[in-house]
Amino acid sequence: MSEFISTSLENNILTITLDRPNKLNSFIEPMAKELQRELTNATRNENVRCVLLTGNGKAFCAGQDLPEVVDKGDDYELGKTVRKSYNPIINAIRELDKPVVCAVNGTAAGAGANIAFACDIVLASNEAVFVQSFSKLGLIPDSGGTFFLPRLVGLQRTNAMYLLDEKISPKKAEAMGLIYKAVEANELMDQAQSVCQKLAQMPTKGFALYKEAINQSLSNNLDKHLELEADLQTEAGQTDDYHEGVQAFLEKRKPEFKGK
Repeated sequence: MSEFISTSLENNILTITLDRPNKLNSFIEPMAKELQRELTNATRNENVRCVLLTGNGKAFCAGQDLPEVVDKGDDYELGKTVRKSYNPIINAIRELDKPVVCAVNGTAAGAGANIAFACDIVLASNEAVFVQSFSKLGLIPDSGGTFFLPRLVGLQRTNAMYLLDEKISPKKAEAMGLIYKAVEANELMDQAQSVCQKLAQMPTKGFALYKEAINQSLSNNLDKHLELEADLQTEAGQTDDYHEGVQAFLEKRKPEFKGK
């Protein structure tokens, strides 16, 4: 039973909602553990072919609930919270063998912003805002912030977001390539659901192999990565979805993919 995370499964889409709205969906350790568990369950559940991550209330996620770590005393090592709460979430999103779509409904700050940036496709309400928030506390970006941001928008814009604590609007985020699309607030969930519905009907086994390639591209050299692509293409060519796709093409009909 989850206290801070709510879920629903419909049409092979698992919607995971951060559900601590009175605290702007900021994380405490039990909430982080619940999200970790739901992401793990999504991997194991064959009925899940796409995951939609969003927040309840006026914020997507305000990052860490500071009183939780402040109350631990001056000698507490913040890295313990990063390792226990956030690193497993980022790894779970990237390693999940299904697409993860993020619908940012409001403020995404600190770890909350970086969790969104780790997802495969990000849509944001025009009422949202992205901000790193770490520099005003004398901290560094965690939850993959120093890893994903330079790759998404380059070093100069990453520097401005962190060093100047620059707030990024959804429209600017879209123009920068930080997110996929900015949409009207009243259209956010409909558009996010539409994206998820399309993904859930596509060859999700192939998507899993694609994510593996993308993840490894972040550290591979070219020769190693070309060989990986060949290996993964061999594996993709052995899936039921590939055979269905070819057969549907030859028969001039719409394919019926099963994600296998």
